[in-house]
Amino acid sequence: MQKILSTLRKAIQKYDLIQDGDRIAVGVSGGKDSLVLLKALSDFRKFNLFKFELFAVTIDIYSGEVSYDRLNEFCQEIDVPLIIEKTDIKHIVFDIRKEKNPCSLCAKMRRGALNSVCQRLQCNKLALAHHLQDVVTTFFISLIYEGRLSTMLPKSYMSRSNITLIRPLYLTDEKNIISCSRNYPILKSRCPANDNSKRKEIKDFVREIDQRFPQSRKRIETAILTSESYNLLDKVNKDK
Repeated sequence: MQKILSTLRKAIQKYDLIQDGDRIAVGVSGGKDSLVLLKALSDFRKFNLFKFELFAVTIDIYSGEVSYDRLNEFCQEIDVPLIIEKTDIKHIVFDIRKEKNPCSLCAKMRRGALNSVCQRLQCNKLALAHHLQDVVTTFFISLIYEGRLSTMLPKSYMSRSNITLIRPLYLTDEKNIISCSRNYPILKSRCPANDNSKRKEIKDFVREIDQRFPQSRKRIETAILTSESYNLLDKVNKDK
């Protein structure tokens, strides 16, 4: 957890993610990433001069078919209240609309549900558990499928909901998350598209690149995080 806290603290300071008095809802799916983020933020608030409140928010897309007892016990142990929002997202996406590429719609609906809970709790910030490898994966998804150079940001303001989205694990390596989460009550995903998505395909692709060209992933991460390294045509045009 020390390595997690180190990179989490670095991201919070570098990108100004948390301030005194914040009410932060943490999106908790029950996967390793969100559980580690929740525990890290719970530990982080104990050793800082500024104070902030935490709420764990789980969007139940399975209409109440999944038990969250172990997750509730975990949240009680770290003194963070758990809010479970039951929805019919899986039924709508897979049974009614029968989406061939369901991930985008599901993500939008889950984000909308999260925003609604945030507003109900009067939270001004929503923390998501995307880590450094997610940043790289999103970059390649945008490049390959959308033809643009883009990735997720460490902080962004959502004007419609008046909520600031933050990603405290933005600089955290996934291998440290995996190591830290071994004894956590991880909920296995029941999503039908879990092993057949663009994100998984691109993540495997990046792993193959790193195996073929050692250290390439680290260089890609550095290139994405360091704006001074950009040398693109639009920059040349702007400088004319």
